[in-house]
Order: sequence, then structure tokens, then C-alpha cells
Amino acid sequence: MIHNVQTQDFDWRWYAVWTRSRQEKVAAEMLSRLGVHHYLPLKSELRQWSDRKQPVEVPLFTGYLFVFMDPLKDSRLIVLKVPGIVAFVGNQTGPLPIPHKEIRDIQTVLAAGSNCSVQPFLKEGDHVRVVRGALAGVEGTLVRVNSESRLQISIDMIRQSLTVRVSPEDVESVGINRFPSIRSKRSCAA
Repeated sequence: MIHNVQTQDFDWRWYAVWTRSRQEKVAAEMLSRLGVHHYLPLKSELRQWSDRKQPVEVPLFTGYLFVFMDPLKDSRLIVLKVPGIVAFVGNQTGPLPIPHKEIRDIQTVLAAGSNCSVQPFLKEGDHVRVVRGALAGVEGTLVRVNSESRLQISIDMIRQSLTVRVSPEDVESVGINRFPSIRSKRSCAA
């Protein structure tokens, strides 16, 4: 769902806003009524009811939608007064802009009908927990070996680590990286 965006305005930028739980569509509808340019990427999911299955359009990024505005104008206050919108995504200096290319790339993927899914943003060095499969519950540090994602389990006292191949879809972030990255000469292949 995109609302009439002109990208030639150089002061205008994309910004992400947080919404209340399950309020993305309500907030997008209200932004439309107010004439605020926005983008709510949607994906189709098959939902099961007691008597039938039916495809439903749901937000691609739960809890977020994007607005296109000039941050120096009064647009921020208008956006923040919309029911369902909690705050802009940013830091202590204020909302942080999102590059136009990132929004265009999302639009391109969705317009192409490509099968896609949202994954948590994990980077090398994050402390993660395996959530599925035979290794469910195992925690360690996410590392990359060549192009593979691996879980590194470190034993600090003996300064040794073991790594095992994991799928990024099978791990979740556990928070603060508690284990230092220790390179090991030995590893086990999975």
C-alpha cells in the first residue's frame, strides 16, 4: 500500500514509524485520509479458521510502516497524532531517514511476487539460541565461515571453541554478546 509519492522533492525522506500492536493498517488508512505519503508493505498469508483457510494481507514488517515527508515541516507532529502510531524510529537526535533505494528494493521484491520472508537482523558476533531442530536450546555466537552461518560454542577456561553449521532461520538473538570471539584451530563439521 503506497500513497502517491513524488521522489523529486530533495528535502523529503523516508522514515519508519512504530505502531501499536496490529495497528499498521489502521494507521496507514488514517495517514491516507490526512494526505500523508506512506508505504505499508503487505504480504499474503494463508490463515486457518475453524471452517476454512483464507489468504489474508498482513504487514511485512510487524509493528512498522514508512512515511515520506520533509522532516523540517510540521509533518512529524501530524504523523505522531495519528491513532496507532507510537513514535518515529531514530536516536536521541530524532528520526533517522531510510535511503530511497531500500524502500524501492522492498517494492521491487513485492511487485515481482517473489517468495520472501522477514528474518531477524543477525550479524556476526551476535549471541544466539537455536530454536528448532536437534540443537534447539543450544546457545553460542553467530560466526561466518566462508559463506556459511555457524554457531560457535566457546569454553573460555580452556580457550577453545567448537563450531557447528546452522541455518539463520533456526536461530534467534539472545541479546548482549556475552562470549568473546575466539578463533579456534579446531572445529567440528556438521
